[in-house]
Amino acid sequence: MKLGVSPEQAPDTPTYVEIGFEAGVPVSVDGEKLSPVALVEKLNALGGANGVGITDIVEDRLVGMKSRGVYETPGGTILYTAIQELEFLCLDRDTQAFKRTTQTQFSQLVYDGKWFTPLREAMSAMYDEMDKYVTGTVRLKLYKGNCTPAGAKSKYSLYNEDIASFGDSKELYSHKDSEGFINLFGLPLKVRAMMKKKNGEQ
Repeated sequence: MKLGVSPEQAPDTPTYVEIGFEAGVPVSVDGEKLSPVALVEKLNALGGANGVGITDIVEDRLVGMKSRGVYETPGGTILYTAIQELEFLCLDRDTQAFKRTTQTQFSQLVYDGKWFTPLREAMSAMYDEMDKYVTGTVRLKLYKGNCTPAGAKSKYSLYNEDIASFGDSKELYSHKDSEGFINLFGLPLKVRAMMKKKNGEQ
């Protein structure tokens, strides 16, 4: 290992780290403002010491062959876990889903060396807009190769405890509201069942 130790050699006590984000960009570690390079270097050291970020994969190369590689990405693993956790808190479901479906294409563009292309520039602008309110802090637990969320907070959080309990709220949420969705979403299944019954099928 070049950037750290194997999970088996990692300490028996966990390390906790808090990462601050502004508009989707990591800006601090444990409250200390850092430049991008310094921030990744610090996370590489913290993650590497705890055996985080070791990946063994078989990948498809652009030239057509498959190859196997063992990569060390402690800082990248920590940042990926952290931003995902903050996006869970700050982004709506549709935006999260769309971002997941387009990330593979974006990473393929970068992998293929197509950074200076109109499509990459447009996708980056889209992600910047999506992450405009992804600001806050995420706490992570690093322990023997694992990077586990241990809390997140943001002034732009979409989590609202008043309605998250699924209790009736006259102003924001009522259980009766779900009846319409149940009927509409179930309508195609009802029609299909009627068709099968008409044709003597089970």
